[in-house]
Amino acid sequence: MSLDPAYLQYARRRYGMDHDLYPWSNLFERAAPDLCGRRVGVVIVVNVEWFPITPADKPFRAPGHMQTTYPDYRHYTSREYGTRVGLYRFLDAFAARGIRASFAVNAAIAERYPALVADIVAGGHEVVAHSTDMNGTIATGVPEDEERALIAASLDTLEKIVGKRPRGWMSIARSQSWNTPRLLAEAGLGYMCDWVNDDLPVRFATAAGSIVNVPVNHELSDRQIITVQQQSADSYVQQMQDATMVFEREAARFGARMLALNVTPYIMGLPYRIAAFERLLDWLVARDEVGFLTTGEVADATSD
Repeated sequence: MSLDPAYLQYARRRYGMDHDLYPWSNLFERAAPDLCGRRVGVVIVVNVEWFPITPADKPFRAPGHMQTTYPDYRHYTSREYGTRVGLYRFLDAFAARGIRASFAVNAAIAERYPALVADIVAGGHEVVAHSTDMNGTIATGVPEDEERALIAASLDTLEKIVGKRPRGWMSIARSQSWNTPRLLAEAGLGYMCDWVNDDLPVRFATAAGSIVNVPVNHELSDRQIITVQQQSADSYVQQMQDATMVFEREAARFGARMLALNVTPYIMGLPYRIAAFERLLDWLVARDEVGFLTTGEVADATSD
């Protein structure tokens, strides 16, 4: 039986990448940005999320959402622990070491816990828009007007509570539709953190203007390593150290690299894990070739 020729037809096929948002380029030949004058720029992104007790499964259920018969108080309250307790362990750890981080915040968190968001801002950290809540997922099939409204609702709410409109965006589960980069640029955002196919930021061109993608790889997140792969906090630390040393070697030959640490208050902020994370921070602070940046600072360092 021969293969139907239509099987090989793909309207979005492009050279290098199957899109026209940016031209393909070789990471090891591309000019690297200046990441605080260090070989490795470490970006810490803390997810601050509100999971409604009843999940919406359209277009998909967000990772980490409620799992058992509703009301699922066991999982709901464990996530609330992260917001009430775990997040403050992160704030204390950052303050003790003079680290500024990026906090990807659901708009619902700002509405429910404005004092928490005020504490994040008071610590000198950046607030990144992270949808409305964990039911606010995006994928192809969501009507464009609905996606545009979701983006606007998140930005408007955060601006009202934070006092400053976010410059960056992180979709839930890094999921986008065909329209998302354009809609984010249309909304005035300068960068997004959804595409994970690189170790450096890349500037996209859309019909509504340009937008930078700052890669925050979910494979390096505590949710993936600890909750999905069921590895220990010590194993997470070792993997981040391994990644740092690989980037230091590559950067010596090719220019700066970016390491994104994506952590979650209800996972890494637990009392039996936070000490391991603090040891990682101390190890990074002590390395001469490592510096800390926010996602916005990485975006600003990205050339056209």
